[in-house]
Amino acid sequence: AVKTSDKDTVSAAGEKDDDSPKEEPWETALKTTVVDMEVGEFQGHKVSVWDLLHSKYIPEENRKELLELYQAGELTLEQVKTVVSTIVTKAEAARAEELANASSPRAESTVAEAEHTHLQED
Repeated sequence: AVKTSDKDTVSAAGEKDDDSPKEEPWETALKTTVVDMEVGEFQGHKVSVWDLLHSKYIPEENRKELLELYQAGELTLEQVKTVVSTIVTKAEAARAEELANASSPRAESTVAEAEHTHLQED
């Protein structure tokens, strides 16, 4: 019997399969296009445009808007790539500035988090 449900019944191993009929060509393009990011958690890594779009740096409204414009053909892949990498770079610069100022209690906790993360990476 074939079950019809909105949930993906594909196993974790199956999801990595390139023949997956669920994935749209535009989605594949976003996942296979990589950006060299030099900031934040992505520093020194090649990150797919898809991962950048779904990172903590991109607010959900922005992500939806970018995806809609891209799907509609109003933005090229290159434009989406530029936009997301710019947003991530600016967000990280703002965060770094916040860390440098460390004037508010919130910034101090961010500093502690950053130091903690740094220790874990070593």
